[in-house]
Amino acid sequence: MRSAALIIGASGGLGSALCRQWQQDSNTDLVFAISRQLIAEPANEATHKCTTKIHHMQCDYDEPSITSACEEISKQMSVMRLDAINRVCICNGILHDDTVTPEKRLEDISINSLQHVFMVNSVIPILWMKSLVSIVRGPSDCVISVFNARIGSIGDNRSGGWYSYRASKAALNMLLKTAAIEYARRAKNVKLISFHPGTTETELSRPFRHSVKKENLFSPDYVAEHLVKIMNNQEIDGELSFIDWENKPIVW
Repeated sequence: MRSAALIIGASGGLGSALCRQWQQDSNTDLVFAISRQLIAEPANEATHKCTTKIHHMQCDYDEPSITSACEEISKQMSVMRLDAINRVCICNGILHDDTVTPEKRLEDISINSLQHVFMVNSVIPILWMKSLVSIVRGPSDCVISVFNARIGSIGDNRSGGWYSYRASKAALNMLLKTAAIEYARRAKNVKLISFHPGTTETELSRPFRHSVKKENLFSPDYVAEHLVKIMNNQEIDGELSFIDWENKPIVW
């Protein structure tokens, strides 16, 4: 059977690391790598030969673009004679950018920041889940991991603050839990994971790393390797699992 992996948010640190993992996997014949900006093909011929398993695609992450991307994936699977997509990672997420930063107190909350953070962290992932159901269901097992954060746990919230980020990640869990129930009816071959990668050396964590112990700061390749192993050992049980990079459950 010829199978593919799909990485959404492939240009980020973790998305790129996952591309490298599945690029080296003999059981994965192609990697669909989706990003907001189309990633240029390597100029070096030797490097290009190593990345021929990666099919880069551009998506604006609005609903029409997501729908079109899934239609293009379905078309390419037929052209390339791929039987199934058996691994999907949705890596999109935002903690800060030029317009938003984590709120330390209630007075820092604004409508614009709430809407922006919820759109990236909650709405975009569930729009992907909406469009993916038609191309991942089938006879072959498929594991979908959506990047979340321990800070989205309501039960684990002991320090407060970071209103938009916490709430958007908690909302993501509810959306995924609800999607898991529907997928269990419509795509029984699919397992959903809400995945906390830990504090990783990416742009998302850069402004906040100073307070993290060295042993608790992970490289993207370290996290990607752990996630691939976790996905390879999942039971297709129709449930959503909220877990960390050590495959340990996180309280909802």
